[in-house]
Amino acid sequence: MERLGFGPDKRLAVTVSTRNSPEYRDPAVILIGQLREIYIDGQLEPVDTAIWFPKVIRRDYTVGLTVTETALDDPDTLFYENYVCGAERNYTGYCNLQLDQLIDQQSIEADEGKRRALVWEIERQLAEERVRPIIFYSLLSTCWQPWVKGFTIMVNSFFNGWRMEDVWLDK
Repeated sequence: MERLGFGPDKRLAVTVSTRNSPEYRDPAVILIGQLREIYIDGQLEPVDTAIWFPKVIRRDYTVGLTVTETALDDPDTLFYENYVCGAERNYTGYCNLQLDQLIDQQSIEADEGKRRALVWEIERQLAEERVRPIIFYSLLSTCWQPWVKGFTIMVNSFFNGWRMEDVWLDK
């Protein structure tokens, strides 16, 4: 930022737009705090849910923060939904055919170590090209009372396994 003429005495003002709900506003506040450290002063613009997605699709924002979530803890879902050319949730319109090929390659790689290395390469390229940078990863957990029986925690996602047909209360 200093090479661009910004510093403690000359700061860049931007509007940070996000959906007006806590799960969007809270990360936007974190982002604004991080931007402050590099001489960027962010002003939060909470946007009503009914107009948020049309605003994102039109790219009608200076800085837009959106929450990207997936149902599975697998890179395929995230990459194919958000980063490949023409994906529905590729809001910025980013397109890199070589990266798409790497995404396809990691998807079919059977060796876990080789796949992990490909995923790290993809994430490195996305970071270097500043494509929808990740602000933070959520950590989720599950807890229940000892009288809840038959509940199975899924190993690949917090969000799977919520059909409670095998769960009962022993109380």
